[in-house]
Amino acid sequence: MSGFKKGTRKTCMQGSFRGDENVDDEIYSCWKKKTQNLALNVVLAASIIGKSGKALVSRQFVDMSRIRIEGYLAAFPKLVGTGKQHTYVETENVRYVYQPIESLYLLLVTNKQSNILDDLETLRLLSKLVPEYSYSLDEEGICKMAFEILFAFDEVISLGHKENVTVAQVKQYCEMESHEEKLHKLVLQSKINDTKDVMKRKASEIDKSKIEKNRGEKGGFMSLQSMGSGRIDTGFGSETSMSSNVGGFGSGSGFGLNTEVESFSSNSKGRPPSSATAPPKGLGMKLGKMQRANQFLESLKAEGEVIVEDVRPSVGQSKPAAPPPTDPVTLTVEEKLNVTLKRDGGIGNFDVQGILSLQILNQDDGLIQVQIETGGNPGILYKTHPNINKELFSNENILGLKDPNRPFPTGQAGEGVDLLKWRMQSADESLVPLSINCWPSVSGNETYVSMEYEASSMIDLQNVVISVPLPPLREAPGVRQIDGDWRYDSRNSILEWSIELIDNSNRSGSMEFVVPPVDASTFFPISVRFAATSTFSDLKVVNILPLRGGNPPKFSQRISLSTENYQVV
Repeated sequence: MSGFKKGTRKTCMQGSFRGDENVDDEIYSCWKKKTQNLALNVVLAASIIGKSGKALVSRQFVDMSRIRIEGYLAAFPKLVGTGKQHTYVETENVRYVYQPIESLYLLLVTNKQSNILDDLETLRLLSKLVPEYSYSLDEEGICKMAFEILFAFDEVISLGHKENVTVAQVKQYCEMESHEEKLHKLVLQSKINDTKDVMKRKASEIDKSKIEKNRGEKGGFMSLQSMGSGRIDTGFGSETSMSSNVGGFGSGSGFGLNTEVESFSSNSKGRPPSSATAPPKGLGMKLGKMQRANQFLESLKAEGEVIVEDVRPSVGQSKPAAPPPTDPVTLTVEEKLNVTLKRDGGIGNFDVQGILSLQILNQDDGLIQVQIETGGNPGILYKTHPNINKELFSNENILGLKDPNRPFPTGQAGEGVDLLKWRMQSADESLVPLSINCWPSVSGNETYVSMEYEASSMIDLQNVVISVPLPPLREAPGVRQIDGDWRYDSRNSILEWSIELIDNSNRSGSMEFVVPPVDASTFFPISVRFAATSTFSDLKVVNILPLRGGNPPKFSQRISLSTENYQVV
């Protein structure tokens, strides 16, 4: 025995020893006896076995060989019938404390010096834990959850002695997670997500740079190559010298830019070589500037851009706005749609906002009242202008000022005076005038997108445009089949599906196109715009009532329905 020297005084239990030569042997014998008593008073093993003695789960809490514990467990089924007590069986060396659980045995192997009451309490606690981890108390269920059961046993018994714990505490201890591990996983997942975002951004930048590079090669390669020689090869076997009137390197117009645009326009449109040169001196700088501007617009059109040429309309041209009123009284009924449809079906938002405005040309026609007629939709809420007689409108559907001697304001221009506003919100999917269905499917190296529209029979739609976002593409998408027309906006990467009129002859239609493989969410949100001459309120002006008598002034009414925000998300 180490740790003890001769001549030292030690005390063991109640006896004291003198510092003679036999003191070490006596102390060692006392310590050994005490340690053996402590070691014997323990649970040797906790096991779950079959009726035949097959060990399914076994946890040893003292140093014990495999052959020894297997011998103890194999001998138990033969001893069950010989025991006088139904909870334990004793042999010459060990005690078996057991409890049947369906077709199995929950078994504690202890020494004979252990406290039987403590062992029974430990057995009851283990019998409550086993069903918590194994929902099927058979051989397959126990083997499947073997490690979880072993961990629970370790929380109940420590070094052969029962811990003061409950079933809830054992479950809590076994389920406890490491904060450091959780933090490490969060940091790792964050790095993975950041890397994916960087990869997507880099891929998008590479695709856009390739598209811009292809545009530059098509439109400006020949002109940039010819800058050194000062000559432009038109491609028809002749060369044209660049005029110095185009602008030098120090001019504000930009030498290289103008040359590139002119060369691109002439090559793409097949114009004669003279169109690429600057205008002669006799035509003046203004005419030359307008010519280059027109050629620049032509080049944008060649790329697929829509150019609205109404900035400065010339004589005979009109802006794409409503024509000015010609009748003495003009009433405008206008409704705006704000609709959000879900891609898998259903309505996210359906909101209709309408307004009735009045425009009078002559002040003599201002003393009037407006009689209207509504469709009687109970879901529409009307709100009149503060100066309108609300009782008159509620009782007779007549819009007139509170002061009958006060005329309506007049004006030759403008939108007129707002008399009435209304709003309707609904979750009824049958009210949707146009529903869009988009089905992307990846097959090999291509994504096939099948789209269809279905229009309501209540309203005829005009100038329908369905805009589908696309990933950055080198070429236009391959449209296989379409009911209507299509246009690809390469700069914004949008495919526009247009139908001029949707009526009873084409309430439904479809389109199919092919793009490289991308995620299905790339094609959303889908934006829709259209116009109609029917409204949800079905509000109409029936008559104009003059307050001073006489014949009512001639009037006209304009009715329109348009989209303000119509999307499929």
